[in-house]
Amino acid sequence: MSDINKLRQFLRPYRRDLWLAVALVFIESALEMVIPLYMSRILDMGIVAGDTRLIMMQGAKMLVCALLALVTGLLYARYAARAAYGFGAELRQAQYRQIQRYAFENLDRFSTPSLVTRLTADVTVLQNAITGGLRPLVRSPVMLGMGVGLSFVLNARLALVFVLTAPILGVILFWIVHRVGPLYFDQQAAVDRVNGRVQETLTAIRAVKAFVRGEYEQERFDEVNCDLRDISQQTFGYAVRNLPAFQAVMYLTIVGILWFGGNFILNGSMKVGELTGFLSYVLQVMNGLMMISNVFLLLTRSLASAHRICEVVEEQPALTDGKAHLRKVEDGGIAFENVTFRYHAAARENALENVNLRILPGQTIGILGGTGSAKTTLVQLIPRLYDATEGRVLVGGHDVREYDLAALRDAVGIVLQKNVLFSGTIRDNLRWGDSQADDQTLWQACELACADEFLKRMPDGLDTDLGQGGVNVSGGQKQRLCLARTLLKKPKILILDDSTSAVDTATEAKIRTALSGLTDVTKLIIAQRVSSVMAADQIVILDDGRVHAVGTHAELLAHDPIYQEIYQSQMRGGTDDGQAV
Repeated sequence: MSDINKLRQFLRPYRRDLWLAVALVFIESALEMVIPLYMSRILDMGIVAGDTRLIMMQGAKMLVCALLALVTGLLYARYAARAAYGFGAELRQAQYRQIQRYAFENLDRFSTPSLVTRLTADVTVLQNAITGGLRPLVRSPVMLGMGVGLSFVLNARLALVFVLTAPILGVILFWIVHRVGPLYFDQQAAVDRVNGRVQETLTAIRAVKAFVRGEYEQERFDEVNCDLRDISQQTFGYAVRNLPAFQAVMYLTIVGILWFGGNFILNGSMKVGELTGFLSYVLQVMNGLMMISNVFLLLTRSLASAHRICEVVEEQPALTDGKAHLRKVEDGGIAFENVTFRYHAAARENALENVNLRILPGQTIGILGGTGSAKTTLVQLIPRLYDATEGRVLVGGHDVREYDLAALRDAVGIVLQKNVLFSGTIRDNLRWGDSQADDQTLWQACELACADEFLKRMPDGLDTDLGQGGVNVSGGQKQRLCLARTLLKKPKILILDDSTSAVDTATEAKIRTALSGLTDVTKLIIAQRVSSVMAADQIVILDDGRVHAVGTHAELLAHDPIYQEIYQSQMRGGTDDGQAV
C-alpha cells in the first residue's frame, strides 16, 4: 500500500474529478437502495389494499430514483474517466521525465522492454483500477451499510443470516488474494520478456532473414509467449474462483432466507412484500460483497504495477550537476589523472586502470587498441556519461564533476559507435545539433562531413524522410549524417568513436582533411584503421584498460611492438596517398 500512497501525488491535478466521481457514485448507490423500500410498500400496502393512488405514487418515486441514478451514473463515468486517464498521463510523463535524467549506470539496471512495459501496461493496470475499481469501492460500503441496516429494519431475525455468511466470504477472499498477489508480479515480468523478444527480433529482422533464422526466432518467441500464457492462466485461474465461490454462498443464503422467510409468512410474523424487499437487499448486500472482492483483486494487481512504477520514479540518477555549477567550458583541454573505472561495484576487474593522459586544447588524438581494450569507455568519461571510480577527469582545467551536466555535454560532441537517427526528415535530425540552424548552416556541416555528396542526389534534399531509425540511408550515409549533426553543436571537444568505419577510405580522407581545419576543436578519434590516425598529434595505444603507449606515428612505429604489429597487418599491401590498398 505504501507504493499506492506514493503515487497519489500524481492524482492531485484531478482531485476535483475524482471526488465528484466518488460523490456521484454515493448518490447513485443511495438512490438504488431506496427503490426496494418503495417496492415493498407497493406490495404490502398498495396491492393488498387496492390503493391505486399509493401504487402510482410509489411507482413514480421508483421511476424518479431510477432516472436520477442513471444520470449520476453517466456523470460518474465522465469524471472517473478524466481522473483515471489524467492520472495515467501523469504517471507516464513522470516516468519518461525520470528516465531522461538517468545516467547510463541507471539504464543498465532496467532492460528496455521492462521500461516500455512500465510506461504502458503497468500504467494501464492502474488506470483500470480507477475506472473499474472506484465505482465498486464506493458502492459496496454504501450497499453493505444501507442493505444490512434496512434488512434489520424489515426483519431483524432474518437479517442475522449476514452474520453467518460474512466470515465465510472473508476467508474465501483472503485465500484468493494470498495466492494471486505474488503471481501478478510474475505475470508482469513475463510481459517484459515477451516485449524484449519482440523488440530484439524486429530490430534485427534483416539479420534474421539473412541467416534464415525465422524458425529459430519463432521457437524462442513461443517459449516466452507460452510462459506468459501459463502464468496468466494460473493467475486468473485463482482469480476467477472468486465468482463461483461467492455465488455459491449467495444462493445458499437466498435458499435459507426463502425457507425461514416462508415460515415467518406462514406464522404471520412477516409479510410477502417485506420478504420481497428483503431479498432485494440480500442481492444488494451480496453484490456489494462481490464488488469488494473484485476491488481487492484489482488492488492486488495494482500493487504489483505500482511497485514497478515506483522503482522507475524513485530511482535516483547516478549523475547529478556539480556543486560548483560551472556553466562554461573554457577550452578543449582534457586530463586523466590516475583514473580507474569499473561498471559495477561488484565487478571483479576494472574496465580502466590507472590511466594518466594530458591532451592540449586543439590537439588531434588517435586512440587504438584491440577489442575490449576500453577505448569507448575512456571517452565516455569525458562528457560524464559515467563517473570515474577513482581519480579525476578534467575538461577545460576543471573536474567534470564540477560542471552542470548540460553545459559539459553541450561542449562535447560525440559520434557514438552505434549511429542513431530518428524518424523524420534529414533536416529534423540535423537540427538536433542546432535547433536554430538555417539551411546554409546545415549544408556547411554536411559539406564538412561529406554528406552533401549523396544529399544533392536526393530529390528532396534536406526534406528527405529517413524512415524509422534511418532505414532509408546506408550505413556510411548514416555515419556522415551523425557527424554533420554533431558538428552543428560547434563543440570544443569532438569525439569520433569509430564513426567512419562504414565509409570508404577516399571519403574518410576527405573528412579528415575537412576536420583538420577545425583548429580550435580538440579531436579524439577512436579507429580500427591506422590510416585514420596516422596524422594525429598523438596516438594512444590502449591494452586491456591500461595506457600501453603514447606517441606520434613515427615514434610508435619505431619503438612500440603493438603499433608495429597493427601497422604491418593493415599496411602490408602498401600505401597510396596515405591509404591502405
